[in-house]
Amino acid sequence: MRILILGGDGYLGWPTAMRFSARGHEVSVVDNFSRRRWHVEHSTDSLTPIGSLTDRIEAWREVSGNEIKPFVGSMEDFGFLDAVIAETLPETIVHYGEQPSAPYSMKSREAAVETQYTNVIGTLNLLFAIRDRVPDCHLVKLGTMGEYGTPDIDIEEGFIEIEHKGRRDTLPFPKLPGSLYHLSKVHDSHNIHFACRIWGLRATDLNQGVVYGIETDESARDERLITRFDYDEYFGTVLNRFCVQAVIGHPLTVYGEGGQTRGFLNIRDTLQCVELAVANPAELGEFRVFNQFTEQFSVAELAELVRRAGAEVGLEVAVKRFPNPRIEAESHYYNAANTKLRELGLEPHHLGEELVRSMLGIIARHRERVIERAILPRTRWKPGELVAQVPPPRQATASTAELE
Repeated sequence: MRILILGGDGYLGWPTAMRFSARGHEVSVVDNFSRRRWHVEHSTDSLTPIGSLTDRIEAWREVSGNEIKPFVGSMEDFGFLDAVIAETLPETIVHYGEQPSAPYSMKSREAAVETQYTNVIGTLNLLFAIRDRVPDCHLVKLGTMGEYGTPDIDIEEGFIEIEHKGRRDTLPFPKLPGSLYHLSKVHDSHNIHFACRIWGLRATDLNQGVVYGIETDESARDERLITRFDYDEYFGTVLNRFCVQAVIGHPLTVYGEGGQTRGFLNIRDTLQCVELAVANPAELGEFRVFNQFTEQFSVAELAELVRRAGAEVGLEVAVKRFPNPRIEAESHYYNAANTKLRELGLEPHHLGEELVRSMLGIIARHRERVIERAILPRTRWKPGELVAQVPPPRQATASTAELE
């Protein structure tokens, strides 16, 4: 199958490219290296030392014997994107190519505009290119569970059956996003749904939970193939950030009471879910939604899990609560459906202390690359509110060797 991966240099995009290439597909990737640029602008970096896309593709060729074809450019440039699709004629497009950070989208007017323009206009360009060049192509789009917010009812997979004044209909599930990034993803979902209804395109919207983890089957084959691992305020997800904090002796930064509950999944399960969506495509004219997560945890539960796992390898891990920089419910009902991918055969990797210990060991090998000033939250959803300062980090009590 001809597969085009948008955002193919990223945390999820690069492992996905290797996964499909390893299975004999003809894989091309698009990226404009914006994540790398954002890190340069903020003087931060991936914890893992990642090579250039060219170097990683060459390393993959050496390790696997398989080719991945790169295209460098922005989805916001319709001429570039249209030319790529005309050349590759993909049968499936996996779309990761967006600005993925809620804090980044909330830090300034400029960042909010960049987020909305990158995500909404880029996806609109893609829909027009698919319509005109490859109308039978299956679009697999990475959405987010954050589109739904935290309603006081069960969250269904994309649609909900409603009875109103004696009449019934099945309609898109109501959305209540909590950041301008999440709002851009809502716009994406509506635009894709429109393209399926009006133009007869086919698409699967993967409303993904919070991803954690570092290694995949393919990246473990050679150190040069490792994916990026972010822990900073803007791009580090909560469990990844907690694990880095545990290794360097920094108190785990639990925002507020820590009752915020979300869906989570291992990076290996992200690849499983995308594979299942690709292998079982939507019908022409169909817009379907899969809620892509395997387990639900509160922030406080994750912090306690990291504390226990750290203690098992000799780390004294402190858990501290700090004023929440976000505007969000910290105590709320949360029960989301996630049956469709399981019905297609998803076999989840469950989160436990053994997996966290493995993450701690990998992080320990790269601990000298941690930039501690990048960890604390500085972006606030409501201007003018102060966030308490975190106590200075303590020295970790375990050696790197103990964690490997």
